[in-house]
Amino acid sequence: MVKIGDKLPAGTLAETLEFDAASGCPLAPKSVDVAASAAGKTIVIFAVPGAYTPTCSMQHLPGYVEDADALKAKGVDEIWCVAVNDPFVMAAWGRDCKATGKVRMLGDGSGLWTKALGLELNLIEKGLGMRSQRYSMLVKDGVVTRLNVEESGLKVSDSGTMLTQLG
Repeated sequence: MVKIGDKLPAGTLAETLEFDAASGCPLAPKSVDVAASAAGKTIVIFAVPGAYTPTCSMQHLPGYVEDADALKAKGVDEIWCVAVNDPFVMAAWGRDCKATGKVRMLGDGSGLWTKALGLELNLIEKGLGMRSQRYSMLVKDGVVTRLNVEESGLKVSDSGTMLTQLG
């Protein structure tokens, strides 16, 4: 598992910010190279087991949306939400939760980057496949400086904990 002091593993996530005017469906996902996108920036990354799931939709993502300005006031350049979902789902979920412009909604559709982090979560028996553990991390110039992995529920990876850790 990734730990404090490690560089983020190489990988590609996907993001879409464009929506079809008539249908409202997300369009044209773009690849996001993790290393290139993290270079020279301070980023809060938080991951959820799945878009539109109860805790993720009612607490985890909304907290980061609500606290985006406070996090940025403490030196955070970007906030990333990562889930083992496709970028179309991530874009629609972000739009529905009013995350646009505050939190980058990044899909790890095959879970390869999540696996490279060592933070995958086997939910096959629950019918959800391989997902991500719930966590948050602070990354400075591609290096993990804080890491909060949940045992269960939402206790240490929420935006309030990250704000406290930023001082």
